[in-house]
Amino acid sequence: MSSARVQHARAALQADPTQAQRWVDYVQALLDAAQMAEADKIIALAAQKGLAAPVLQDLARRQAQAQRQLAASTIAAPGTTVSTAAPNQQEVHQLAGLFEAKRYAELVPLAQRMTARYPGFAFGWSVLGAALTSLHRHAQALQPTQMAAQLMPGEAKVHYNLGKTLNELQRHAEAETSLRLALRLDSELTPAHYQLGLSLQAQGQSTEAEHRYRTVLLLDPLDAQAHNNLGIALNDQSRRDEAEECFRQALKMDPAFEDACSNLLFVLNYHPDKPAEKIYEAYEGYERQFAAPLRREWTTHARAPAAGRRLRIGYVSPDFKQHSVRHFLEPLLAAHDCSRVEVFAYAELAFEDAVTARYRTYCDHFILTRGMSDEALAARIRADAIDVLVDVAGHTAHNRLLVFARKPAPVLLSWMGYGYTTGLKAIDYLLTDEASAPADSEHLFSEAPWRLASTPYVYRPDAAMGEVSSLPALSNGFVTFGTLTRAIRINHRTVRVWAEILKRVPGSRLVIDSKNFQNASMQDAMAERFAEHGIARERLLIGCHSPPWDTLRSIDIGLDCFPHNSGTTLFETLYMGMPYVTLAGRPSVGRLGKSILAGLGQPEWLEDWCADGEEAYIDKAVALASDLPALSRIRAELRPQMQRSALMDEAGFARRVEDAYTQMFARWQAEHSPSPTAQEASS
Repeated sequence: MSSARVQHARAALQADPTQAQRWVDYVQALLDAAQMAEADKIIALAAQKGLAAPVLQDLARRQAQAQRQLAASTIAAPGTTVSTAAPNQQEVHQLAGLFEAKRYAELVPLAQRMTARYPGFAFGWSVLGAALTSLHRHAQALQPTQMAAQLMPGEAKVHYNLGKTLNELQRHAEAETSLRLALRLDSELTPAHYQLGLSLQAQGQSTEAEHRYRTVLLLDPLDAQAHNNLGIALNDQSRRDEAEECFRQALKMDPAFEDACSNLLFVLNYHPDKPAEKIYEAYEGYERQFAAPLRREWTTHARAPAAGRRLRIGYVSPDFKQHSVRHFLEPLLAAHDCSRVEVFAYAELAFEDAVTARYRTYCDHFILTRGMSDEALAARIRADAIDVLVDVAGHTAHNRLLVFARKPAPVLLSWMGYGYTTGLKAIDYLLTDEASAPADSEHLFSEAPWRLASTPYVYRPDAAMGEVSSLPALSNGFVTFGTLTRAIRINHRTVRVWAEILKRVPGSRLVIDSKNFQNASMQDAMAERFAEHGIARERLLIGCHSPPWDTLRSIDIGLDCFPHNSGTTLFETLYMGMPYVTLAGRPSVGRLGKSILAGLGQPEWLEDWCADGEEAYIDKAVALASDLPALSRIRAELRPQMQRSALMDEAGFARRVEDAYTQMFARWQAEHSPSPTAQEASS
């Protein structure tokens, strides 16, 4: 009966959506059928359609009532009613006091006993969930926050708490539902706007995320966090100058806002017009503002000689999980020689997944660091007597660079996760190669470039990528260029060059495919930029496909970005049989494409695919497209060559890295060993 009623109400609404009562009838039918998620979507749609506020309030009231009834049926056994028993005031005050004092570890067992005895007492569930969240035990916090939301469906704050917890667990679509409900109940609940923005951004909806952060700034124009978050949303839309201004505003309002400074450095890396020296000045500012004051915490390190013992190597990363970093970090850790190194992982994780479980098997010690202060983590690293500490994040999200600024180990090293300098004088080396950091570029790095003779990366492809296809151009009758890059890497220079390539290769197409282009507004904005150069919309295939393997199979030639090259997608492009054209420019971030090609071990390909200027880039792309038989041969040869090359030699790469660690530590020991006495020197 309920199903038929839902169908009837849906049909009535579709017949005349201008009638407010038909929205009410449809939502009520969904609620009566316990289709809560669908009801939430329809209420959100009603708000978008501009229904009057009294109607929306009525819908929210009906939803809250239905959720109260659902909570009762969820908690109670069939045929019973929920107990209305509640703890005494002394128990409640004790719990509240512990929470206000932030004594969360003491609070948790008390709250667990309270919720077991009084399952219908909402405050107990709410405090338990909040305490577990504060302890960064988000997976455990989920069930209590869900119970609190069921028991108090009309309270905006509990729905916000649930949404925040779901965001931490990367269940962003569910988080969005809870946060929208929270905001319908209280449109001025500022933290909910923040969390909804985060949820939308994670789902590739950066334009709506922008709207949420601007809403916060209307409520409080001096909110530094809102300016920072707005900058991230604009950055995702390739609006670099606006993003830069947002980060500078955040720092102006809060000079100690270190995350905003990291975000500023991140966006400057992608600027198409600023010279490398100007960008590096901002990194020097980061060192002065945030790192130099921490030199007072530097201490001496006493270490036994490396001979006869394993080096203690620590890796610090927020990405010991399902993340693109796994393609490079996992094969290194898996191939480490346990007779040479003892591996410590310092994992800045909100939750663990199946990839985390694999990482645990590669490490001698796996330390969860979420919730540890920078001081506490630095002290832990010192206590672990780490010899070489490796940063695998740079200025990306959830980095722990201010731990490195405290010099907690004799040798500090940055590698791979960021692609450029950290700006920290405390970090001794950047693991790189000659292609990325050519001679005379040292002034652009705070670290000393430690150049490996071969590639500074090893790549392990996704097992689900499948086989290389035949050349699409042979069956299509036209050449397809493509990139899977993020929007931030596409600028006025890349658009001009790519448009010129399309003009010179008649009938060719261009694929632009990544998470940033999920929604129509981003697709249209990108198409308009090409239209300014005379490229018709039908020659562009802009969107998002995940996983992207079939999209890659549809492309003939890859196009790298500049001045900031692409990253993981370049490895994927080669592995799927496609050459890519790259421009080697700004050291490190602007020469990654060349570095990867050098690792292939085919000098002819490096010469033919790597350009030193924009016109040469165009010429090389056109040349590749003009010889389909040669392109077809390359497609057949690329993956086998890559598998034979240093790019996929996991054991060989691990040995080279271990040799580098040993040499770095030996250099430190030589520089810090006691000077011989006069008598010892003469003997």
